[in-house]
Amino acid sequence: MADADLESDPFGERRRLLAAKPMALLGARIRFESNDRRLLKLADAAFAGLPPHRLQAAPDLRIVLQLIAEPRRRTRFEPPRTTMLSGAGLLAGAPETSSFVALSPANGSALVVVAEPMLRFPYHTRYELIEFAVYTLAARTQGLAALHAACVGKGGRGVLLMGPSGAGKSTAALHCLLRGLDFLSEDAVFVEPSTMLATGAPNFLHVRSDSLRWLGRTRAATAIRRSPVIRRRSGVRKFEVDLRRGGFRLARAPQELAALVFLSARSARNGPVLQPLERADVLARLELAQAYAAGQPEWPAFRRRAAALAAFELRRGKDPNESVDALEQLLSTRAPPR
Repeated sequence: MADADLESDPFGERRRLLAAKPMALLGARIRFESNDRRLLKLADAAFAGLPPHRLQAAPDLRIVLQLIAEPRRRTRFEPPRTTMLSGAGLLAGAPETSSFVALSPANGSALVVVAEPMLRFPYHTRYELIEFAVYTLAARTQGLAALHAACVGKGGRGVLLMGPSGAGKSTAALHCLLRGLDFLSEDAVFVEPSTMLATGAPNFLHVRSDSLRWLGRTRAATAIRRSPVIRRRSGVRKFEVDLRRGGFRLARAPQELAALVFLSARSARNGPVLQPLERADVLARLELAQAYAAGQPEWPAFRRRAAALAAFELRRGKDPNESVDALEQLLSTRAPPR
């Protein structure tokens, strides 16, 4: 930006942005705008082609993706310059080396600033910045309980799969997906407390290579091994399977939650893999499994409705298909209210 522009338009508010088509996503209508086509392509990579889930509110949301130039070389005598930015009705100033997300739920808008060096890491840019902005803004504007869970369904009814990272949510979701159950999400589920309808973005499934040992030399295993490999911040490497390209059953609409399932490392031995839980145990496990959601305004209403659902511990069987059999039967049975 020339010096004259810095004086007359320091935040770049009069710059023209490229606009993408609005997407129906997580119950909202989201419009992406950007000053760089590469960022719009990352938004497409995350969300294009997903089923248009509808909830009650359906707000119009705006997310501006702003690319800032690669920083000048630092000197020993001063810190990086502060760059002034604007977008989605927000004004910001940040060191030119920084990427960040700023949200305004009251205005239904978000500003995602991406420093140019981040483009060398498209997965992290998409997951940690763009997807984070979408999920947080959609949840906050619609009063959704944001849960760390997977969700699969059948016939419009869904079951939440909960457990810490590494508990096997993705493996369980993979085998449910291969069995033909409806896939909603592997990691982030958003629930409308008044209706207990769950929505999510059924875009990717992240699978560790050791999870493929159950698949043998099948076409599914071959397709997964051909998928790109991403590296989590923890150092764990996983195949990133784009579910929009494999003919999988993606949940076409929000799923009405029918049950809560907590994954366990305990062996089922010769007993059933699904063990029913008492109400007091369920509430304690919920608080432990959903530490973030438990601190949000939507939690009391969600907790009250969730306590009325059937709840189980899913133990490890001899084969993952035992778990799928049990979950499919659970989704096919109308359990009486607790």
